[in-house]
Amino acid sequence: MKVLGIVSEARDVNQCIPATQSISKHIKGYSFGELKEAKLVSLGRMEVLGIVSEARELSQAHTAPVMDHSPPFLATYKSLFDGQQAIDTDTEVVECCDLPLIDLSRLNDVLEAAQCKQDIVTAASEWGFFQIVSHGIPDGLLARLREEQVQMFRQPFKQKTSEKLLDFDDDSYRWGTPTATSLKHLSWSEAYHIPLSSSNKPATSSTIRCVIEELSLAMTQLANQLVDTLAEGLGRDGTYMKENCTRNMCYLRLNRYPPCPIPAQVFGLVPHTDSDFLTILCQDEVIGLQLKKGGRWFAVRPNPNTLVINIGDLFQAWSNGLYKSVEHRVMSNPHLERFSVAYFMCPSNETVIESSAQPATYRKFSFGEYRQQVQQDVRRMGHKVGLTRFLA
Repeated sequence: MKVLGIVSEARDVNQCIPATQSISKHIKGYSFGELKEAKLVSLGRMEVLGIVSEARELSQAHTAPVMDHSPPFLATYKSLFDGQQAIDTDTEVVECCDLPLIDLSRLNDVLEAAQCKQDIVTAASEWGFFQIVSHGIPDGLLARLREEQVQMFRQPFKQKTSEKLLDFDDDSYRWGTPTATSLKHLSWSEAYHIPLSSSNKPATSSTIRCVIEELSLAMTQLANQLVDTLAEGLGRDGTYMKENCTRNMCYLRLNRYPPCPIPAQVFGLVPHTDSDFLTILCQDEVIGLQLKKGGRWFAVRPNPNTLVINIGDLFQAWSNGLYKSVEHRVMSNPHLERFSVAYFMCPSNETVIESSAQPATYRKFSFGEYRQQVQQDVRRMGHKVGLTRFLA
């Protein structure tokens, strides 16, 4: 970017202007047939349109090599793209925001601990999202996982779909949205969704397996620390969650969002809330995550030096609505790929979710019942309904 002399402008392209809004008006004039060659559209077509110069150098660091490792989205979901309109985002005014930033080292300071806890409770109540530093997870460990993650997704697509990832479950690799009946239900992404119950199996000597084991232990400790603080903010004890959300009940998800030639037509990840107690997210510097607050969408300015925390549905129910499980999504990008890692703090299916507050906003339910209802709604309606199914 220094060579081009447009450092600030290009940074804005990546961090302050959602890709859907900045280029969708140029893309819409082209037919499916013209767009079906993704590798030509993402930079080639944009160059013809004269809108790539600001982002070309920035994209070189994140553009996926031209290989056969990306899923065949356009071919597989052709029937959805043919004749369907773009997702309805062009009329939305999306602003950039910085999530509340909390330094967890303050919890170890006698003078700062009380205020730090209050800041966490406030962020969980008002935003449902916040970011943390001094979280205790080594930067080197996160960097090692990112290196292994990139290599995993660089495998040929056929290999990813046919070969088992180490000794994890056979169906850990996922891509797209098999249940999608319209573009608004389709996610332009691929992922390894890893149940940490697999950690009970004999470990292999592979680097990625060792890194995942080390990271999951660190994430579990961090999640327990946050749960203690959030439970204390409710006048309750976090023991119940820690006892029922042991590491082997939780999940680690490695995400990749490939460049999408038609960002105006499909999400990177469809709008949703998380069906867990707590999510810990490590993302790279490519913008994409958006959250809904006060009826408006905000683009979260990425900070790769922090971890993002968000409240899940189960914590909202357990807190009787004090802590917010906020709807969020990931926008697709025409020429930049994006990586993230998410840790989901989940209980066993038998765990009962019940608020001690009266009157209770939500009825008592088990996690297994909740999951079953979510899956049923997705199959029947194409999307998750969530907690409104469980109002008292």
